[in-house]
Amino acid sequence: MNRMDSMRAAVLTEHGGPEALRLRTDWPRPEPAAGEVLVRVTAAAVNNTDIWTREGAYGLPGDPDAKAGWRGPIAFPRVQGGDIAGVVAGVGRGVDETRIGERVLVDPALYRDETPDAPPVGLLGSEADGGFADYVTVQAARAHDVSGSPLSDAQLAALPVSYGTALGMLERADIGAGEMIVVTGASGGVGLALVQLAAARGAQVIAITSGAKADDVRAAGAAHTVDRAAEDVLGEIRRCSQREVDAVADVAGGPLVAQLMPWVRDGGRWVIAGAVAGPVVDFDLRRLYLHNISLIGSSMHTRRHFDVLVDAARAGSVRPVVAASFPLEDLAAAQAEFRRGQHVGKIVVTLSGGTSGA
Repeated sequence: MNRMDSMRAAVLTEHGGPEALRLRTDWPRPEPAAGEVLVRVTAAAVNNTDIWTREGAYGLPGDPDAKAGWRGPIAFPRVQGGDIAGVVAGVGRGVDETRIGERVLVDPALYRDETPDAPPVGLLGSEADGGFADYVTVQAARAHDVSGSPLSDAQLAALPVSYGTALGMLERADIGAGEMIVVTGASGGVGLALVQLAAARGAQVIAITSGAKADDVRAAGAAHTVDRAAEDVLGEIRRCSQREVDAVADVAGGPLVAQLMPWVRDGGRWVIAGAVAGPVVDFDLRRLYLHNISLIGSSMHTRRHFDVLVDAARAGSVRPVVAASFPLEDLAAAQAEFRRGQHVGKIVVTLSGGTSGA
């Protein structure tokens, strides 16, 4: 294989710790098939999905401790990375060659069917190779032109998984203006996106975060913040809200589900898209059905949701917070920094030739 046919790639070889990631400089560069484009990656953000997939932490139905990806077994080797910004470097048969050179934001979802509201059944970096590499191939329709966006490539790469997931949660729970909502894990990628997007819709956000990050979360749009280490988190939420809340947008799970459920109003909604505080919970089902509360699972976004996100990216109407950037060679360090949880916003892996934006 000559240099023109190879590329750098961070390759996941098995479930495990950082040692399961191998940086290769001789990985085969993919070729776009019919209907696909070849994207030269300029930035790719880090997500919980990457780390949980590496660790095999998703479990299986009936076996929560089984090693698996979010949709089941993973085919190794796998190039991870669902968040991708880049430039079209080549096209497959049937794709207009004028797209070469186009700056793009990639929709990472693999959908069940071709309808605009189809749910995702796979993800780049999990069920197909992703963006922790110099190049990736994707369906042409999933590489969205953002050539005029004022956002940097790092900011663009922060959008797909976190902001797509947050937008899907808000849409599925029908959260709108005038509502009071609680956002858990509010300083992380999805949590901060929830704060920004919900506040932009006119919702009043009570954000659960660490005390050290409260100022940053309020700057993102939260009306109130509650320290997750407080002795009485529910009491603090009640003090801020002064009434039962309309909805909870949850990326944490864990014991708070049982504690907070009684403070959701009759007919309220609890939408959940993560379980970093614990995937297996106990709560009183009577608090759910006696009060007609909707419990909504939300995994990523739909095509329709992503189109809304692309419009925001083009206009620069949402500005992701980039906490830190690492080169591809330091992906393990980027994931370690992500796991420490001391940052606010997104951690991004940058590759050569990116655009700084405004």
